[in-house]
Amino acid sequence: MTDYREPGRRFADDFIFGTATAAYQIEGAPTEDGRGPSIWDTFSHTPGRTLGGETGDVACDSYHRWESDLDLMASYGIDAYRFSIAWPRIIPTGTGAVNQAGLDFYSRFVDGLLERGIKPIVTLYHWDLPQALEDAGGWPERATAEAFAAYATLVGQALGDRVDTWTTLNEAWCAAYLGYGVGVHAPGRADPVAALRAVHHLNLGHGLAVQALRSVVSPEAKMSITNNLSTVRPASDDPADIHAADKARALSNGVFTGPQLRGEYPALAFEVTSKLTDWSFVLDGDLDAIHQPIDVLGLNWYTPRTVRQGTPPPPTPTPMPSVSPGNEDVEDVFDEGDRTEMGWLVDPSGLEELLVDLEREFPGLPIVITENGCAYDDPVVDGRCHDARRIDYLQRHVTAVHRAIEAGANVVGYFVWSLMDNYEWSFGYSKRFGITHVDFETQQRTPRDSALWYSKLARTHEIPESDGF
Repeated sequence: MTDYREPGRRFADDFIFGTATAAYQIEGAPTEDGRGPSIWDTFSHTPGRTLGGETGDVACDSYHRWESDLDLMASYGIDAYRFSIAWPRIIPTGTGAVNQAGLDFYSRFVDGLLERGIKPIVTLYHWDLPQALEDAGGWPERATAEAFAAYATLVGQALGDRVDTWTTLNEAWCAAYLGYGVGVHAPGRADPVAALRAVHHLNLGHGLAVQALRSVVSPEAKMSITNNLSTVRPASDDPADIHAADKARALSNGVFTGPQLRGEYPALAFEVTSKLTDWSFVLDGDLDAIHQPIDVLGLNWYTPRTVRQGTPPPPTPTPMPSVSPGNEDVEDVFDEGDRTEMGWLVDPSGLEELLVDLEREFPGLPIVITENGCAYDDPVVDGRCHDARRIDYLQRHVTAVHRAIEAGANVVGYFVWSLMDNYEWSFGYSKRFGITHVDFETQQRTPRDSALWYSKLARTHEIPESDGF
């Protein structure tokens, strides 16, 4: 069995190495300079929703420390930085009045990246929906997709001459299923039909935003979307387990890649959700609107899934929805092996497998790994932060990417999650993904050994050995 510890592999000179963050996870300053409340402000301030009641009110204080943070990433020698724009900083209530201070902040930020030779990769939506839009129904409603397109137009007009790549949405799977299906993410609703409606209107928002952006940004700018697609494996050769994997794939991957890249939803997705909805919210013309040409497919990937056919739960007056509505009889299998502090299996073969599968399904489409990383709590000792487990994880997964390229996958970039420790959503500050350690009391940034390792990779394009840092 391949262990993916293969230093010395070299990437092409034009391969992009970068880091990634998200606005609510690092910025803080939730009421400063005209920013309005988002669903994550509301959710994190609701008792019992997040670990220890922790919020993103301060996070990494990057709203005030952005220049030194840019200097930090420049010192790492990265090619590009993927960051998100907070919708409520731009249009505090989601529609209507524009907050010029928010646009000015991100304009200065983009200029700061360019001055340091770092390509700006903008994500327009990383889960911080303006609360006013949620109060009006949120992503289950068509009006939210239309509001998103108007927001995209506004940001595109302000920054479109300087941004390298525009990513419309980050992980619509999480926004729809975790936010509306099971309620463990903002806005905290547990309604499987609302989750499926959100799936469609997130897709629609993507398509409308791509059209809007293309009309106002530089012709050279690239259009993208980031999905957290799953590597789904059946637990056995039993046809029932294979069908369970097919169902899981349809609801986790197909309902996004199908309309986005083919202009159609998978028939199996309609079949397994037929007891919940007839999907009549998909109107004539929607699929054409969603199916817009994109230049890059973003992929966030952390761990594979193994599933089997299970027994549906007995009906109750208030049934608990599954994460993917309609998949109540699909059970996840706990595979033995090393796990990160998120409890996620470390198995880089799953990343290689998915990349090769995507090349087969969508030949030639350029793919960027927009997030990949691991949570380990490695403290600072005597001014240094040794994190051998993270280096090992990154080395093995970057090797998986290189092996997939050798097998024909058109992978053109890799972004480590994350530039620094940050607010990890409902887990608060308990999970540390950063190649940079953050002391949340003092806001001191300390590069971990993994940052030194990644810096060498970014500068040389050759996978370094795992020791010597």
